[in-house]
Amino acid sequence: MSVAAARPGSAGASRTCPHCKATVLVSANVCPACRHHLRFNSGASESEPERISALSVEGTVAVPFAHGPSEYCVVVAITNSRGEKIARQVIGVGVLQPGEPHNYRFSVELTPVKPGRRS
Repeated sequence: MSVAAARPGSAGASRTCPHCKATVLVSANVCPACRHHLRFNSGASESEPERISALSVEGTVAVPFAHGPSEYCVVVAITNSRGEKIARQVIGVGVLQPGEPHNYRFSVELTPVKPGRRS
């Protein structure tokens, strides 16, 4: 689910990870989903790009013992400044048992586009 297919070589261009089939940025050296290497940089000229942590949210969800097991559904939704939906995806579903909390972490990392690269 992407806004528009960016041309290869332009900022925001994406491709499919050959390991886990997640959609990743063409500029990525490591898949953010499965963490497999997508390419190996052979020279110092292509060092790891600077990343900015724009958002990081962590939390724990636990079911009170009095409630018994509870089902859960994790949804991520992205909208632009006009409120238009860019993407909405179910990340995971399952059941939480009392006394077995789940930890969740959501993060957004930004990578500045190198000068001279089309956007």
